[in-house]
Amino acid sequence: MKTSRRGFVGGASALAVFSGTTAAFSQKKYSDGASDTEIKIGHTGPYSGPASSYGQIGKTLEAYWKSVNDAGGVKGRKIKFLTLDDGYNPAKIVELTRQLVEQEKVLCLFNTLGTANNTAIHRYMNQKKVPQLYVATGASKWGKPKEFPWTMGFQPDYHTEGVVYAKHILANVKDPKIGVLMQNDDYGKDYWEGFKEGLGKESGKVVKHVTFEVTDPTVDSQIIQLKDSGANVFFNIATPKAAAQAIRKAADIGWKPVQYLNNVSASVGSVMKPAGLENSQGIITAQYLKDPTDKQWENTDDFKAWVAWMDKWMPGANKADANHVFGFAVASLMHETLKKCGDELTRENVMRQAANFQKYKLPLLLPGITINTSPTDFYPIQSVQLARFKGESWDLFGDVMSAEGS
Repeated sequence: MKTSRRGFVGGASALAVFSGTTAAFSQKKYSDGASDTEIKIGHTGPYSGPASSYGQIGKTLEAYWKSVNDAGGVKGRKIKFLTLDDGYNPAKIVELTRQLVEQEKVLCLFNTLGTANNTAIHRYMNQKKVPQLYVATGASKWGKPKEFPWTMGFQPDYHTEGVVYAKHILANVKDPKIGVLMQNDDYGKDYWEGFKEGLGKESGKVVKHVTFEVTDPTVDSQIIQLKDSGANVFFNIATPKAAAQAIRKAADIGWKPVQYLNNVSASVGSVMKPAGLENSQGIITAQYLKDPTDKQWENTDDFKAWVAWMDKWMPGANKADANHVFGFAVASLMHETLKKCGDELTRENVMRQAANFQKYKLPLLLPGITINTSPTDFYPIQSVQLARFKGESWDLFGDVMSAEGS
């Protein structure tokens, strides 16, 4: 499904392959957006609109860079983080991206959110040769360095996650009759294609497949259709607002299937609680980050550091919202990427360093999951572990599964 990793030896000798000389790395080099005193990073996110619960990610990123600046910046350079509200609207992100790239002249775009939104700027960013780094979407298209060398994903891809759910259903549910709710866009279709691939010759087990638009006020009618189909398994491919509505509606009408929820909506704070904790029991998802409601992490060093950071930099924020964990983790990776660049803060070197992580232990990743990239592998995280909602938090089970072994 993906190209295999081909790592290369780190250190000055490997970097010299790109520059022709190790001495070049002692000189300061800058692209637009970088200088002796500043690094400009661009970002857009849905602070308003149908996916506004994800706006917490942008707020976390903003707080993270403030904390970096408070500690002296990156090698003395302060981060100027420019974050704008795209409303989860592809037309809006095109306008804002042009503003960030052509007027603000940012060094890179970082963690822009949404499959449709990132698709809308995908070709533009690559034509302009501006890094579109660690995008907040798991579409499989972000890991294609040959065609799009300036774009890299972050989280496990949706296609692989869909495969994992399908195989788990076939192995664990007797006589499954599957109903699927799918957001009708590239994000939803990516999960759906992976799910069908995982089912293989058993794709006939899907008895009903219904879609909705992200702008639809509710998904009530779709959930009624799924119940009426006789489905005893429910795969919920929806962003937080609709995902929570679907879980609650299923309970309201007395439909009790085995439920699978896509990872992007597995937040206790923004989905499970609004859906009703009593309605969320037994739901299965895939995880790669430490869930903030899981008490087993309380005494781990990285989790304690995150809690202390939240207390200082985001006081009053809801720590049960997994978006804060996501934001802190992905910002930590961007921070490390910039540190690796040293004094060569060019767009080319930013991408070069992003494509040179081997078994990097990023804060808040689950045990056994690390960051791995290479010039031919733009999928930083390729492993997940299944979890079941129990009580007020997620309960991990089974082994860590990699994309290659899923």
